[in-house]
Amino acid sequence: MRVKKYKSIKNERIGEIVLNYQEKEMVIIEYNNNKDITIQFILTKEIVKTAYKEFRRGKIKSHLSPTVFEIGVTGIAPIVDENCKQLKSYTCWCNMLKRCYSDKYQEKHPTYIGCIVSEDFKIYGNFKKFYDKNYYEILELGRTDLDKDILHKYNKIYSEDNCVFAPQAINKLFVKKQNSRGDFPIGVVLHGKSYQSICHNRSGIRQHLGTFTTPKLAFNAYKEFKESLIKQTAEKYKSQLPIKLYEALMNYTVEITD
Repeated sequence: MRVKKYKSIKNERIGEIVLNYQEKEMVIIEYNNNKDITIQFILTKEIVKTAYKEFRRGKIKSHLSPTVFEIGVTGIAPIVDENCKQLKSYTCWCNMLKRCYSDKYQEKHPTYIGCIVSEDFKIYGNFKKFYDKNYYEILELGRTDLDKDILHKYNKIYSEDNCVFAPQAINKLFVKKQNSRGDFPIGVVLHGKSYQSICHNRSGIRQHLGTFTTPKLAFNAYKEFKESLIKQTAEKYKSQLPIKLYEALMNYTVEITD
């Protein structure tokens, strides 16, 4: 009778469907005993070995479902180190997704509106491989950030081809305070009836480049100074920078429409 009862329980529970805490459907596809069952997530086809008790409680996590901003797939790649501290690669990945898919973040930083993440980078394991292969630090230049538009100007897609890690001090060379400069070209400020050309130098100090009769002349002075500053920085740290970043800096042009 015990054997028949066990077979009855086994047959009843195979095919049983429960929602996990992520509200993802999972189904029992194999039942050996209450401590040894195999379930499958219906949407992602991910298979997990677990206990019936955990299944019923919905405690099993789907690693292949988009859970980070409902876009990013964590997968099975490690997100913490041996001391249970969150990996920098995972923090970087989450921040990338936040910039693209958090309405709250974009309210404060509207320049990220319209930015997206490539299908490949939506999976943390893929991004982690890119991070581990390409991340570096130059201590005197501050933290290293993930950049999407130095290699390809105006780019809005985070992907392996478009992204590069750049030190914070280099990233700051490309900051454009569009809201504060008004209707004039970048680097140009109205001063009485003339136009001043102003640019931050490598130390972050505002440098006055001259006073001009037209916005175009003031912009030209800014353009010359800024492009020279970027090239000087590239040459100074050439041996420590990724070659594609160095080349992008050397070829970068400031445009009046920036």
